Amino acid sequence: MFIHRLEEHSWLKLLTMEDAESLFALIDSCRPHLRQWLPWVDSTQTAADSKTFIFQGLQKFAAGNGFEAGIWHRGQLAGVIGIHYMDRVNRKTSIGYWLGESFQGIGLMTKACKACIDYLFVEQGMNRVEIRCATENRRSRAIPERLGFTNEGTIRDAEWLYDHFVDHVVYGMLAREWKKCE
Repeated sequence: MFIHRLEEHSWLKLLTMEDAESLFALIDSCRPHLRQWLPWVDSTQTAADSKTFIFQGLQKFAAGNGFEAGIWHRGQLAGVIGIHYMDRVNRKTSIGYWLGESFQGIGLMTKACKACIDYLFVEQGMNRVEIRCATENRRSRAIPERLGFTNEGTIRDAEWLYDHFVDHVVYGMLAREWKKCE
């Protein structure tokens, strides 16, 4: 089981089937907030949908190809951070994340991202980590900027978000650059 303590009252833990109800409740509690930036909110209608997401994440973890971890704060599920497909040939991957509205602004996501990036560079031998964010999503963009990622450009119309396209900013970090940030 993957568990990583971020600070005294916060940790990352691989999502398991037992977390499906908590995950669904968190999503359901802040739908309008999440829907601004995430295309899967409307299709997550029941705890069974959360179970499907968790099952896929566990398969990914078992295959050594990333994971979906819950971000826990004071015993409550606060959000999710995921390591996407790990391209082992080119030693690169990307990170995606979201937090429940009431858990923002306390440094949880920055700490969670830092822990995942350390894991990817040190334990998994990755050379490159990307984070892509909608150009207008200032809170999401603040994370890679705070962590010293390089803004590598904008992909126009990168994602269909319910009724419109959004552009994405691509942020990149290389292993040799990360070592300098430490």
